[in-house]
Amino acid sequence: MEDKQKICNELLSTLQQTRGFYDLVSLKYERESTHELVVATFNNGYQKAANVTADSGTAMIIDIIKQCQ
Repeated sequence: MEDKQKICNELLSTLQQTRGFYDLVSLKYERESTHELVVATFNNGYQKAANVTADSGTAMIIDIIKQCQ
């Protein structure tokens, strides 16, 4: 099983190097009984959530980028 929070931690530093996510502060993986989310928090406090339910690590990365832009 993949460690989705670890993937988020590694992805965070990479995304912070890009123009589109330079102000990204954190990516937090949250698992609830029926779904999984990654919450992206930006410098100004704004948050966006990406649905990553049943995603592989690779699919999760793609969904985070698409849903949190």
